[in-house]
Amino acid sequence: MDRRTLLKAALALPLLPWTLKADAFAAPPFARVRPGGTGWPSAEQWEALNREVGGRLSVPASPFLGDATTRAEALAQIGNAFYIGDQPALTQTSGWFGAWDSRPSAWALAAESAADVAAAVRFARRHRVRLVVKGGGHSYQGTSCGPDSLLVWTRRMNRVELHDAFLPAGARPGTAPQPAVSLGAGAMWIDAYDAVTTHGGRYVQGGGCTTVGVAGLATGGGFGSFSKRFGSAASNLLEAELVTADGRIRVVNAYNDPDLFWSLKGGGGGNVGVVTRLTLRTHDLPDRFGGLSGEIAADSDASFLALTHEVLRFYRETLCNPTWGEQLRFTHDRRLVVSMVFQGIDKAAAEAAWAPFVAWVNARPAYAVRRPLRALDVEARHFWDAAFFREHAPQLIVPDGRPGAPSSHFVWKGDQDQIGWYIHGYASAWLPSALLRDDALRSLATAITEAAGHSSVELHVNKGLYGAPPDAIAASRDTATNPAVLDAFALAIVGHSGAPNYQGLPGAHVDAAVARRGADDVNAAYRRLRRAAPRAGSYVSESDYFQADWQDAFWGTNYARLLAIKRKHDPERVFVVHHGVGSEGADA
Repeated sequence: MDRRTLLKAALALPLLPWTLKADAFAAPPFARVRPGGTGWPSAEQWEALNREVGGRLSVPASPFLGDATTRAEALAQIGNAFYIGDQPALTQTSGWFGAWDSRPSAWALAAESAADVAAAVRFARRHRVRLVVKGGGHSYQGTSCGPDSLLVWTRRMNRVELHDAFLPAGARPGTAPQPAVSLGAGAMWIDAYDAVTTHGGRYVQGGGCTTVGVAGLATGGGFGSFSKRFGSAASNLLEAELVTADGRIRVVNAYNDPDLFWSLKGGGGGNVGVVTRLTLRTHDLPDRFGGLSGEIAADSDASFLALTHEVLRFYRETLCNPTWGEQLRFTHDRRLVVSMVFQGIDKAAAEAAWAPFVAWVNARPAYAVRRPLRALDVEARHFWDAAFFREHAPQLIVPDGRPGAPSSHFVWKGDQDQIGWYIHGYASAWLPSALLRDDALRSLATAITEAAGHSSVELHVNKGLYGAPPDAIAASRDTATNPAVLDAFALAIVGHSGAPNYQGLPGAHVDAAVARRGADDVNAAYRRLRRAAPRAGSYVSESDYFQADWQDAFWGTNYARLLAIKRKHDPERVFVVHHGVGSEGADA
């Protein structure tokens, strides 16, 4: 269950055609007002908004700056992702060196309905106030906070509703209903999995980290542990409710406003509206889910290169299929760390699949097995069952231990290092399947080992869809995500991070020298990977804040269509996020 342990950094991608970029910059500006500046809403105007939304408007403040009781609780819960998510003033990512720091918004609306959200959008448009949205608060780009903004905080909009036979609004006669789940924008993936899998006996494609918000993940594309079998979350979206820039509440799907609907499927959160509810198809549940992990050390650069080449060949021949997901990590000190998951097979079959690779390693004295490759499996409906893990494998999870917390809430122990992390550098790239060919495999292995000499490299094989079944490929092709993902065998990630840096946190400090070295190492590793994959795209939800030519990197040939939809539905650019569609030249 040990998932991501790295961060990500700089990406320099080929230029878009000049005509597209010039056209993008022609969008009219939305001149925003700032707290204390001319045009900032008066206290009376904020109070009028507060009355309209039933008293759910407040001025958020860091709990580390509160009274003694509040500070003590915050310090005790600093490692609890659920506590952080419950604070309107905090975000799960606490900042990015040289880019942004997590600071509370000027005002926060604890929205409970789409009508609340619509009121906030109308207010922001009328007064030219920056609007930000937070569900899970995991944004690496800092899009869910801003000291000059009105925060729409959707945490309370967390209803989960299962459907045996869902039909989108306005569906044509004869449209077959599908099993599905509707999720409020404030729900986390653990809420979805608990309802759909633990209690419902089905599967919904979501994120691997249990505290990630459902809306942000799906609109960003949405890759999880089993995406190699079930596609992206975006590709499973059947319908969405959202508030557009005109303050209207719309229900969109393939039949109603299909352009808006398509743009929500991977076009990035906060680009064309505020999503308030999503409906995703659910799938038959496999018999079993499981994980396999281990660690092997090489005694020299040459043996590490040989190990890397062999595991890539083995992956191509045995693992590049819908059964397997998650990570192969290549470290700066010449270790291969395997942290993979599987579906539809049992523990014995998983270990048998890896037996030839284990035999190859054991036959060579250049390698030391630090942790033998071992598998665990469970009946699939227990994979996110907190009660089951408390009884049978408590070492794998960290429950929300606060009094009165939902008993279903936990995070995987391997995800704890992401709680409050402060990013120094981070980057991702989809690696095309051509790199797995015999004539390219040695060069790929060399690129990975040389990159790992600067900063450890992770290959997230579930976040590339090469090897996925035809239905998953077809559904994912009909999304706004960069089409490069369809031919990518993995998403490569490199990165570096530091301790939390929240406002008022005692001892919080960013060592600029350490951060700069970390960012430099990530950039050096990334440049080496880019030599092997010069046209690689990047996963928008896990990408470099300083991404060069981000339009092409995130969306490729889909960007022009996304930009046209943005202009149609948000011509004034009420919604602007960093490196979002149509954000060129805007103050995001």
